[in-house]
Amino acid sequence: MAKRVWASGGILPRVGIATAVLGVACATAPSKGPVPSLFDAQREVETYLTGGRYEADVAVVTASARAYLEKRAKEATRPAVVFDVDETSLSNWPAYRVNGWGRITSGGCDLDNGPCGLRAWQAMGKSKAIRPTLELARRARELGVALFFITGRPQDLRDATERNLREEGFEPDGLILFPEGPRPPSAADFKAPERRKLTEQGYTILLTIGDQESDLLGGYAERTFKLPNPVYYLP
Repeated sequence: MAKRVWASGGILPRVGIATAVLGVACATAPSKGPVPSLFDAQREVETYLTGGRYEADVAVVTASARAYLEKRAKEATRPAVVFDVDETSLSNWPAYRVNGWGRITSGGCDLDNGPCGLRAWQAMGKSKAIRPTLELARRARELGVALFFITGRPQDLRDATERNLREEGFEPDGLILFPEGPRPPSAADFKAPERRKLTEQGYTILLTIGDQESDLLGGYAERTFKLPNPVYYLP
């Protein structure tokens, strides 16, 4: 079984704001304290993401990933690394912030007044690189490791996504987006088979890194590394 390295971010691990608030109200046991307000949850998330703790947690995980990369890159046959895109390689936090840290997928994007639809934001190609991940990718490139990006973004965002990655300093050897058609119950049902295809092409996937458990499940990587995401959870 692949070894897992992950960070929860210290607050609201792996759940969105609404889940965090409603989960207390729906618990079967009596609450031992007041139900947190949505405002307080939003403020806590923003403090975590903008106050330095998020960057520090990301750096811890990517440092572990780099240590493993340094060890294995020269030993493996056709070594490769698989990255998720959103909240792993590129940050969508500006879009979430204007929505009060809620996840709005459709509609236009007004970054000044809100709301901001996630797909419209992604189509702009303005997402900034998550710096520790970019440094990991650059080191992998220096070591001769192939870089593959597997994302749940739809096919019509291919050009914008690849342009955004390259403009932010990533150099993808391959970008795999979600195919047309209905989505499976879990992102793992899409991502794990895509990693398997890479291994069938002769690549040794040293590690895969993502912000969701579903980015990592299903095998076909020697090690998995989980980044923090206090805002949303995707099965």
